[in-house]
Amino acid sequence: MKYSRLGRTDLQVSRICLGTMTWGKRNTEAEGHAQMDHAVDQGINFFDTAEMYAVPPTAETYGTTETVIGTWFEKTGKRPDIVLATKIVGPNPRMDWARGGKTQLDAKNLRQAVDDSLKRLKTDYIDLYQTHWPNRGVNIFGRLGYTHNPDETFLDPAETLDAMAEIVKAGKVRYFGLSNETPWGVMRHVAAADEDPARPRVVSIQNPYSLLNRTFEIGLAEIAMREQVGLLAYSPMAGGTLSGKYLDGALPEGSRRALDGRGSRYDNPQAEAATERYVAIAREAGLDPGQMALAYVNTREFLTSNIIGATSMQQLKTDIASIDLDLPESVVEAIEAVHKDHPNPGP
Repeated sequence: MKYSRLGRTDLQVSRICLGTMTWGKRNTEAEGHAQMDHAVDQGINFFDTAEMYAVPPTAETYGTTETVIGTWFEKTGKRPDIVLATKIVGPNPRMDWARGGKTQLDAKNLRQAVDDSLKRLKTDYIDLYQTHWPNRGVNIFGRLGYTHNPDETFLDPAETLDAMAEIVKAGKVRYFGLSNETPWGVMRHVAAADEDPARPRVVSIQNPYSLLNRTFEIGLAEIAMREQVGLLAYSPMAGGTLSGKYLDGALPEGSRRALDGRGSRYDNPQAEAATERYVAIAREAGLDPGQMALAYVNTREFLTSNIIGATSMQQLKTDIASIDLDLPESVVEAIEAVHKDHPNPGP
């Protein structure tokens, strides 16, 4: 395994992070435990979860993934060996089962969400606590264009950081991160922390990044490098799309697209065309298409960790092994040619 420094902290996190959102929905507790056992055996020390998991989110599965992790900690005693990341949901009127549907990123919600996660996770501290999405209207989750609302009111990042400062001071959280953020949002958080050293400084940003979505490179990569707010790349296989399993209209039983009625941002003609070419590149080079996609993400200079997720043990083993795959220059050149023809078809 390879490791990276988390922001400006002293923590070293595995370059492969174990994603967990299928546990409690597509995976049982026992399967989740087995995945954690294997990941740790392979040198992974970084787990990422969220209060809203399992996915797709429902009232019945809310918090179940954290509960699975908590029972594994209780059974194995390995909590001190793991860098644990989780997230608080932002405003979403459809998620009325989370704190009565009033899921702001203010002090009251942060305190309750942290305490609830700690109970489910059976731990007394969280290493990295992240806002799952911003407390304002932004172009995320498949939207490239930004629509500005000059009358919108939203929580200032400084207020969130002030609340987090108290939680950090209490010893419940060590570090603070963002997810699904924009360049403006990251820099507002950075500036607010620079203005007041008592506020926690952002150490990471968890955003989508894959062969089908390299939008991070446009505005956020420079911030990640200059401000040491490294990327935790989620959906590095574009929701399984880059494995090729959805090509030609296929919908495998038990797959995420088959189970998640919300649709996929990677289900469009341009993404299909790009995926066909990426899969062909991999097969011509004798590579597993999904592993090739992960290996590309692993090489990015702005990356702190690549968040993988699997429903089967064989898939998990293949994904983790991507850390040892060095892509030939000819493969990288072919990948860049496809990206030039089909830039970011799955934002």
